[in-house]
Amino acid sequence: MTNRAAEYIESHRKEFLVELFELLRIPSVSSDPAARPHMERCAAVLRDRLADAGLRAEILPTGGQPVVWGERKIGAGPTVLVYGHYDVQPPDPLEKWNHGPFDPVITDGNVVARGASDDKGQAFALVCGIEAALKSGGGPAVNIKVLLEGEEEVGSPSLAPFIRKERERLRADCVVIADTSQFDRDVPAITYGLKGLVYMELVVQGPSKDLHSGSYGGAVMNPANALTRMIAACQGPFGRVAIPGFYDRVRPLEDWERREFAALPFREDGFLAEVGSPSLWGEEGYTTLERKWARPTFDVNGLVSGHTGPGSKTVLPSKAGAKFSMRIVPDQEPQEIARLAEEYLRRIAPPGVSIEFITHHHAAPVIVRRDIPAMRAAEAAVERGFGRKPVFIREGGSIPVVGTFKQELGADTILLGLGLPDDNAHSPNEKFCVQDFYRGMDTMAAFLEELGDRTL
Repeated sequence: MTNRAAEYIESHRKEFLVELFELLRIPSVSSDPAARPHMERCAAVLRDRLADAGLRAEILPTGGQPVVWGERKIGAGPTVLVYGHYDVQPPDPLEKWNHGPFDPVITDGNVVARGASDDKGQAFALVCGIEAALKSGGGPAVNIKVLLEGEEEVGSPSLAPFIRKERERLRADCVVIADTSQFDRDVPAITYGLKGLVYMELVVQGPSKDLHSGSYGGAVMNPANALTRMIAACQGPFGRVAIPGFYDRVRPLEDWERREFAALPFREDGFLAEVGSPSLWGEEGYTTLERKWARPTFDVNGLVSGHTGPGSKTVLPSKAGAKFSMRIVPDQEPQEIARLAEEYLRRIAPPGVSIEFITHHHAAPVIVRRDIPAMRAAEAAVERGFGRKPVFIREGGSIPVVGTFKQELGADTILLGLGLPDDNAHSPNEKFCVQDFYRGMDTMAAFLEELGDRTL
């Protein structure tokens, strides 16, 4: 980052923070139909803000919430597409907040409000960094595109069709997203790998109605018994998935990855205290970070059957259901994993029940090479913005749009983590460190400069 860009950010710190507060006061909860006016107002504020930053800005319709679009063309040179989202999670439970979720305050050096970290604060830091780069001189030798969507928190149902329709408009050499976190406080990170996701639901149907467990137990198959036996059969000792063929395509960890993961400042006792679990558990032969970031998993997310209210009711339920997710890693394919799971569960289903599958979500795993020019530019930019070299990490979660950008645009995504692991995303008292808000601006301005000096 040039001194002029840094000076611009420094001279506009108060103004940028005030503008962030304005965004955070808008209750842009995409899952709430009544919030549509707030969604539109938030999109309008961001459109105007992109225009103020020096971009040609507009609001583009989709099948759902609108997209905010900004663009700056210079012709020759690399093109970067910056993605973020302006919708937020519902604030419930309200009684757990220390103040109104849409009344931002600064506490202990953090902005506290819904959307502070996920993703208004992080996305707005990138916008401010773009402004600093453009207004502090001639601007970097980079074409800049910005896409801010309003449906990320509800699965982005309109985004993939929008990207396919607007493929040429969105065409870029690389994508930048700030919707992840640093490894720890003052340990900045670039996330180069994401797990994919296969989320399914299994419904087991037995008798046509609930029955008395004394009168009918042992005479007909209990769907809840059948379901739990089937689900249990999907997992072997220490979390090893037992579905045949599940590991056929799993890409092993590289030696350098295992060395770098082991060198990270990670304490298992601190991790246990954070999650409140009495002990660690997982696939043998792998560390906790390796399991979390780079090994596939099978997890039950919900079970429903029979009587679940207070007191007793000796019922043999007619139906049982389980929702389960499989987090997958490179080079596993979501469609193949879903097929293997369904085929296996159908094969082991006991007689006396019928089964139905519902597939809810698919997302492909992602891994980005560290030696590409955009990644090298990001590494240099983070060091300039945060004052120390970033660590390279993977993430156990999934960001489906990253796979979509790769599939539709052929562009790799750089995941700049500006938040912290304890930012309470999706929880009460969500926060974003003010210092990291400004560091994110510095990093974005530096990235544009670094990218302009490299050949993609």
